Order: sequence, then C-alpha cells, then structure tokens
Amino acid sequence: GGDNFSSGSGTVMSITGSSLEFDLDFAGNQNILFGPVVADSSTYKLDFTGDSNIIDWNIGNVGSADDSDINFDVTGDSNTFDIDQGYGISAERLNADLILIGNSNVFDIDWESDDNIWDFEITGDSNNINTLQKDGEHNLEFTLTGDSADVDINQISGTCASGAGTACVSPNANIVLTITSDNAIIQLNQKDVGNDS
Repeated sequence: GGDNFSSGSGTVMSITGSSLEFDLDFAGNQNILFGPVVADSSTYKLDFTGDSNIIDWNIGNVGSADDSDINFDVTGDSNTFDIDQGYGISAERLNADLILIGNSNVFDIDWESDDNIWDFEITGDSNNINTLQKDGEHNLEFTLTGDSADVDINQISGTCASGAGTACVSPNANIVLTITSDNAIIQLNQKDVGNDS
C-alpha cells in the first residue's frame, strides 16, 4: 500500500542484534523505512516495487556492523535512498548488491567499511547516484544502461581489516564500469589513505 512507515505512525525503527536475517518486501508507493541498525554477521534483503519510496538507514552508526551482506532489488521511479554503513564506528567486511530498474531515482550510499565489495546495476533514465567506499580494501562493479544519469563514485582506501583472515598488506581499490548511455555524467574519485589519486 501507500504511505506506510517502518514502525507505526512515522516513528523511528531501531534494530539491534547479531546474526540477523532481515527480509523486507515493499510493494506500493510512498513507503518509508528509517532508523538505526546495529548488527554483526547479518544479512539484509530489501525488495522494493513502487514509486516515491524513501529509505534513510544508518547501519552501525553506533555499535558494530561487521560481516554484512546487503541486497537491494528496486523497481520503480522517484525513490530516494540514503544509506550509511560504518559512519563513525568501524565496520568490517561488507558485500552489497543493488539492482535498480526505474527512472529519476536518487541514491546516496556511503559504505565506510573495511574490505567492501559493492556491485550495482542500474537500468533506467535520469537516475542520480552518489556512492562512497571509505577505509580498507574495495571492489566496485557498476553497470549502467540508461540515459542522462548523474553518477559520483568516491573510493578512498584505508587500512586492512584486522582479523579478517585475508593477506591484505596494502589495501587495493578497484572500479569496473560497463556503461551504455547518452548524456550521462560520471565522476570518479579514487584515492588512497594518503589522499593520493
């Protein structure tokens, strides 16, 4: 339906725990999901079908958000997502995927996580995507099919995750783009912790 909130009449939803499996299906327009999440070793699957939905989610803003697996599947127009993971508190090991089909969507995604894999595929016109990967070793794969997109990709490597079980000596940052578009604006900003490009 429309005009639905995550936890009643527009109050903030708070999720705290570990080893959570969060599976949410939104069908309809003008739904809202917002509030803080603190959880380690958790899986999030969010499916949205509809227009003018809003997500404003802080994962691990306080507390921890290690070993996350986040999957978004969005079909619709004029949706707004503002998602942050890690923020001021360190988060380690994130695997995030987004499939977006629609037009005029706005996504602001900040992954402040050591060791981050971020794959997203967008099909549609006039979408606005701003994404940040900060701290640690990162891999980003982006596929765009559609016109007049405005995309900002910021990737800033930092330190290796401690105890991750990997042989990370110097964090690497990789970006792979597959673009089929007219009139798109795509800006890449890739730096290491020393602020070198």
